[in-house]
Amino acid sequence: MYDGLLTVGASATGQFVPPGAFDAVASETYSAVARVAAGFTLGAVVTYLVGRLAVLPAVVRVVAARNRNNPTIETAAQTYLHALVVLVALVVGVAGAGFGRLLTDLSIVAAALTLVVGASSQKVVGSLVSGLFLVADPDFNVGDWIGWPGGEGVVEAVDFRVTRIRTPNDETIVVPNTELTANALTRPYGREQYRVTELIDVAYGDDVELALRELVEVAREDDRVLGEPSPTSKLVSFEGSSVRLRAEFWVGDPMDADLVTLTSDFRRRVKARFDEVGLTLGPPSGQELSGAVSVDVRDDTPTADGDGAATEGR
Repeated sequence: MYDGLLTVGASATGQFVPPGAFDAVASETYSAVARVAAGFTLGAVVTYLVGRLAVLPAVVRVVAARNRNNPTIETAAQTYLHALVVLVALVVGVAGAGFGRLLTDLSIVAAALTLVVGASSQKVVGSLVSGLFLVADPDFNVGDWIGWPGGEGVVEAVDFRVTRIRTPNDETIVVPNTELTANALTRPYGREQYRVTELIDVAYGDDVELALRELVEVAREDDRVLGEPSPTSKLVSFEGSSVRLRAEFWVGDPMDADLVTLTSDFRRRVKARFDEVGLTLGPPSGQELSGAVSVDVRDDTPTADGDGAATEGR
């Protein structure tokens, strides 16, 4: 087919194109594409495997050995080093494909970085920066129990964009890093101890001192509650129709103690104990009314003629 086209082209232009020239050009093009693909694949794959299987584990072991008390650094190092290995593999692949000179052109590199940053959304970049701050925060570590406005649980891992947290219900939730850095975090769990706080309302007519003592005793009856620090109870506030009390006690690892069952058992024992000693748990709230009330009075006093005449007064 190409030979026929070459003959027509030669007769029309008066020039002669050797037969099979187009086939040679196509063959050279395919060979060049194959060399580029092979160079990129070989360079990228070999670099990634070496980095992933040899360099990354070695560096992570060194980081873990130097930061035994901070597992956050270990998990962060593994995450960020893996990303670095992928980036280096891509660079080596580009160089292996024969485009190494492009990498030395700073203007091209700057344009590529600008394109990547511009294509990324503001939230993604913010989460990445927030993740770096969380990793650098010495008071925020993997294994810590934290609470934030959206829930509470144990920090399992801090990644580029999100933090993975395991809840008391043994569920793993993914929280954006920006949410953790933008809100106040509480740490009721620290030094292998977790503080459980329960609020209880009793009636004004009940013996408050008795209620405080009973709350402490009920907490001590549970073998899962730690002896030190010892359970405590305090009067918190005076509500509209009740006195609010607060009971506090400590347990060990909250994931082993099963906080949901623990708090449920405590509330059941408090209800039973208060019923035994005659304390009113959570009395109904009173209703305060305001405004004017009118009353109609009916006068049924008999008149002089004996007929009962009804008059109304107000």
